[in-house]
Amino acid sequence: MPFGTPDKSVGDNPTTTTLPFYRALKSVISVGRELLAKQLPANALFDNTAQSLITLCKDLIEHRGEASGIALAEEIASGYTHLDDEQKLQFLNSLAQDFDVDQAAILRASQDYSEDPTQKNLERIAHAVEAPRRKLFRRINMAPGGTSTLVGLRGDVLDLLPEQPQLAGVDSDLKHLFVYWFNKGFLELRQIDWSSPASLLEKLFAYEAVHEINGWEDLRGRLKGDRRCFAFLHPAMGDDPIVFVEVALTNQIPDSIAPLIAVERTALPIEQATTVVFYSISNCHPGLAGISFGNFLIKNVVSILASESDSLNTFVTLSPIPGFRKWLQDTDLSELVDADTAEKVRQPIGAVVGDEVRAALMRLCAHYLLREKRNGLAVDPVARFHLGNGASLHQLHWGADLTRNGKLQSAGIMVNYLYDVQNIEINHEEYFGKGKINASRAIVRLLG
Repeated sequence: MPFGTPDKSVGDNPTTTTLPFYRALKSVISVGRELLAKQLPANALFDNTAQSLITLCKDLIEHRGEASGIALAEEIASGYTHLDDEQKLQFLNSLAQDFDVDQAAILRASQDYSEDPTQKNLERIAHAVEAPRRKLFRRINMAPGGTSTLVGLRGDVLDLLPEQPQLAGVDSDLKHLFVYWFNKGFLELRQIDWSSPASLLEKLFAYEAVHEINGWEDLRGRLKGDRRCFAFLHPAMGDDPIVFVEVALTNQIPDSIAPLIAVERTALPIEQATTVVFYSISNCHPGLAGISFGNFLIKNVVSILASESDSLNTFVTLSPIPGFRKWLQDTDLSELVDADTAEKVRQPIGAVVGDEVRAALMRLCAHYLLREKRNGLAVDPVARFHLGNGASLHQLHWGADLTRNGKLQSAGIMVNYLYDVQNIEINHEEYFGKGKINASRAIVRLLG
C-alpha cells in the first residue's frame, strides 16, 4: 500500500467529542504522508511482506519528524493487518529477536551501578532493560488504528505462544504497556441501548461469549424495558467495546437462564424490580487477556443502578460453571463419592437424571466451587472472577442451563454470586488475604 493512499483505519469511528481532534489528526497525517513519500526510498514501501514491514519499524524507531512519524506508524499498523499468517509469524519473530534487549548493555550497566550506585547509572539499567520494541509499540500506538492493531497483534502472539515460546518477550512488553494504556481512568462507561451506533450494536453479536445473540430481535429484547447493557470503551478504540455486561431487572433471584434471554416475554415494570441480575459478561479482545476490566465494570454498574432506584437492593449473577465437568472427568473422586456414583456423574447429562445422580452432582459442584483451589484461589475461572470482585456464593440451581453448552460444561447447573454492597470490599479482602470463600448456608448444606 503506497504512502499517500487513503486508508479506512484513519476513521476508527470517531465520536462527537473526539471529532475536532480527529479532523486535526487527519490533516497532520495527510501532510505526513506527503513528507514520508519524499523521505523514504521506493523500496522501503510496504509490499505485503514481513521484511518490508520490519524495515519500516526500524525506520520508525529512529524517526524524528512528528507528522511523518505518525504517518509511518499508521502505515505499519495498517500493514500488519495485511500480512498472511506465515508473514505475521516472520514479523513477530523479528520483534522477538531483532527488537529485543541488548544483554551485554544490561550487564555493563549493572556492573557500573554495582561499582558506582548513582542515579545516572540506575537510569542506564532502566534504559538497558527496556526492549526497543516497547518504543516501537508506543510510536505505533500514536497512529489512528494503532491501538487496535497492537491489541490484535498480542492476540496473535497469545495464539502462537504455546508453540512459539520465543514470543514471550513480545507478549510481556505489550501486556506491560496495556496495563497503563487501558487503566480504568481512561475507560468510558457507557450504557448501550437501541439508539447506540449500529457499529457498536454489531459488535455485541460478535463478542457475546456466554449466551449467543440470535438476530436483531433477540438483541432488541436484551436492550429494552427491564434489560440493560453496559460497556467499557476506550477512546483509542472508537465504538469497539473492551468488555460489556448484560443485565436483567427482576423481582426475584433467578434459577434459570431461559426466562432472562427469552425473546418473547412480558417486561417487568421498573418500579416493581427489586433485583439486578448480571447474566452475561464478555471480554471482547483476546489481546487484552490478563488486563482486568470486568471487576470495575460490575462495581460501577452496581453503583449506577443502586442510585437509580431505591427498590433495586439485591445484586446477583446467574453464572455458568465452565470448569465443572472437566474437573469431574479429570479428578480422582474416590474420597468424595463411591466408585459407582463416580462413574454415573461422569456420564453426559440426558433428558432424565435420577435423584441419586442429581444430588451427587449438586454436592460435587458445591465442593468444586468452595474447596477446589489453585494458588489459594478458586479453580473455576468464573468463580475466581466474581469471588475476586467481592461476591459470595449464594445458590446453585439444577437444570438452569439445558443448552448443549450448558450440559457439556456444567451438567446444566448454574450459580448465583451475590454482590452485597455492604460486604463487597470485606469479601474481596478475605478472599485474597485468607483464601476465604464466603458462601450462603444453602451452599454449605449441599456439602453434607
